[in-house]
Amino acid sequence: MHVKIENDPTLGLQGLSGAEASQRQAAGQGNNVELSTSRSYKQIFSENLFTFINGVFFAISVVMVLLGRWGDAFLVAVVIFGGVVVNIYQEIWAKQQLDRIALLHRPRATVLREGTLQNLDPQEIVLGDTILVQPGDRIVVDGKISGKGKIEVDEALLTGESDLIPKAAGDEVFSGSFCVSGTACYEATKVGTETFAYRLTAGAREYRRILTPLQQEINLVIRIFVLIACFLWILVGISFLSQDRSLADLVQKAAVVAGLVPAGLLLAITLAYGLGAVRMVGQDVLIQQANAVESLSNVEVLCLDKTGTLTTNEIALQEVYPLGLTEAELRSRLGDFAANTRAGNKTNEAIAALCPGNARSLAAEIPFNSTRKWSALTFSDDPAPGTYVLGAPEMLAPAIELEAETRAYLDRCTNQGLRVLLFAWSAEQPPSPELPTTLEPLGVVCLSDRLRPEAALTLEGFAKAGIQVKIISGDNPQTVAAIAQQVGLGQDLKVISGTELTALEPRQWTPIARNHQIFGRISPEQKAQLVKAMRASGQYVAMVGDGVNDVLSLKQANLAIAMESGSKAARGVADIVLLKDSFAALPHTFLEGQRIRNGIQDVMKLFMVRTFCITLLIFATAIVTDSFPLQNKQSAIVALIGVGFPTMCIPIWAKPGLVPRRSLMRSMVHFVVPATMTITLVALLVYLLYLVVAVLDLPPGEELARVNYAVPRSALVSILVMCELLLIPFLKPPTRAWVGGEPLSGDVRYTWVMLLLLGLYILILVVPPFRRFFELYPLEPEHHLFIGLVAIEWCFILRFAWRTRFLDRFLGVDLS
Repeated sequence: MHVKIENDPTLGLQGLSGAEASQRQAAGQGNNVELSTSRSYKQIFSENLFTFINGVFFAISVVMVLLGRWGDAFLVAVVIFGGVVVNIYQEIWAKQQLDRIALLHRPRATVLREGTLQNLDPQEIVLGDTILVQPGDRIVVDGKISGKGKIEVDEALLTGESDLIPKAAGDEVFSGSFCVSGTACYEATKVGTETFAYRLTAGAREYRRILTPLQQEINLVIRIFVLIACFLWILVGISFLSQDRSLADLVQKAAVVAGLVPAGLLLAITLAYGLGAVRMVGQDVLIQQANAVESLSNVEVLCLDKTGTLTTNEIALQEVYPLGLTEAELRSRLGDFAANTRAGNKTNEAIAALCPGNARSLAAEIPFNSTRKWSALTFSDDPAPGTYVLGAPEMLAPAIELEAETRAYLDRCTNQGLRVLLFAWSAEQPPSPELPTTLEPLGVVCLSDRLRPEAALTLEGFAKAGIQVKIISGDNPQTVAAIAQQVGLGQDLKVISGTELTALEPRQWTPIARNHQIFGRISPEQKAQLVKAMRASGQYVAMVGDGVNDVLSLKQANLAIAMESGSKAARGVADIVLLKDSFAALPHTFLEGQRIRNGIQDVMKLFMVRTFCITLLIFATAIVTDSFPLQNKQSAIVALIGVGFPTMCIPIWAKPGLVPRRSLMRSMVHFVVPATMTITLVALLVYLLYLVVAVLDLPPGEELARVNYAVPRSALVSILVMCELLLIPFLKPPTRAWVGGEPLSGDVRYTWVMLLLLGLYILILVVPPFRRFFELYPLEPEHHLFIGLVAIEWCFILRFAWRTRFLDRFLGVDLS
């Protein structure tokens, strides 16, 4: 696309010709460096296949094959490597999506060639090209400013410093930085791998495996169980060497111990996050960072910039109020000001739409930025040389005196939610971005923001999700408060301005940030400090922004959210991008994050109960009976029916809700500890009962070593499966009778899953091929009835333990 240069700040520059550009591209002086946007297929396969846990299970499977136990080997492959296949498929899909997203949001460059501006892919830039940058544009190659243009550049992504750096003719600019204000051209001096920021940008959009807070805790749990498994493997090895044990017996025990590591938990988490990502795509929400889903579930405070969120970023000129001249004269001067401002913005566009102006010769320009909150122009063809200034009344106040009537008019318009600006003139011609010392007011400009029709409903959705909304804006605080009240944020709002914040000590910012809802006339640096102060007070903060002035605060937030129509810089640092600027999708997105976290916590509870139970049973039976409680296939069926299959449904049916602000482990103590201890004790007693019967059935004089463990192990499997299945309605109580460890859910689907899985287990017991495959002894029906009654009695014991909170008090855990 070719665009004719109009009002070019670097008049006289032509740029390279098409032939010159082609020659330099052919000579290897192009910017044709390919940056990886995601992991390779090789990385995906290697990172999922070649893990410590998979290595352990693979070795066990090989040994089982060598021993001729094909069924055990197949079971290990299905349980473990089935999860690996799902993970690989999920991550290949994520790679393909990420590659498409990177292509969609790849920055474009406006390049000057043969006197016209061309919108090119950065790879088409060659050494010596002249590139135009405007506010919000990312600088894509290294270069030097050429011509008369001036810009202010944010190099924070390169240096970590947030100060804006002014750039004029001859100054160097670096790829990876972006233009905040002004317009200028620069000549490319380094391209491709020679650029200063190449090594940084090479990994900037690359897929990274980032562990979220929840994943870190789960990872810790898994590592603990790996250590326990290693310890038990050592004990099994010592037992093998010191006693007369067969190799098959060793492998069986090693396989059961390996099953203690909850590898299926990772599969359940993968499915939960994948399901959430699919749901969010349907809501026009694009997840750019791996930890975004986790962050969504933790958000307590959402910070908004009024423009583009509560309003549509469409500004209309409502009226002008002349001071000392006629309205026609005021409109004429405003029109000339707007028509000749090089760094265009929405305000100038609104003025120009109703106040037509003429192109004039500029002597100097100070572009608007979010810190100054004013802009200035000096015309060289003005009969009376001077400077015109347009800006916020508060910022021009030190240099201007207003009559009481004018101040009352300003207050009246501000309280109506209008955006108010002062237009003034000074005889001074400022050589630098400093406000003239004396200003003569020419008029007041009143502009209105169009409210988003869905804004009120969206804020109601935030309240439903338990999220507190704060508005941090560069506009007048009373204007922001008036708009906030119009969209239903509340009437009793605490308001503070940037000027008031400047007078405070840094330590005073934290309570202010926590307790106020409206922040007006805030600079980008103050916005970032406010977000930082909220985080320092212990709040989990999400920030929504769309402009370059929001980048600093987006980087300070726990979760950064950008609009698709926003600046490239804002989208570049965001964790989430709202496609089609779908601000109304945010409440649903936060609820989805809560749903995902709640589902994962429920899955984690079942896995921990099962894993702790088997671990304690291994130690208990070794101490009491010098035996091993389960065979590998028996352990597998307990895992599959008691935990594996239920956890496939739990993330799908999980409900949103406020997430308690405490660690995952502490929040699960109330449920996990009583369930683990009671199941272990009941299961051990059943095992011992049937073991005693097996011993008594031995012929007189027979050695205890010849005891048939098939019956007690089968009885143990039955009681474990029944107890774990009965734990499901305790996890999601359908009625008050099941309330103990968790609050009332009222969702009967979980109970139906429990009944279906109980039916599946009965089917396995009554069908001989299935029963033989899992090495279960055919107990008489009355024995299963007895075990079922024991499981029901266990339910009453567990509910009593939960309701009396005996163990909670003993452990000193307050979960109220």
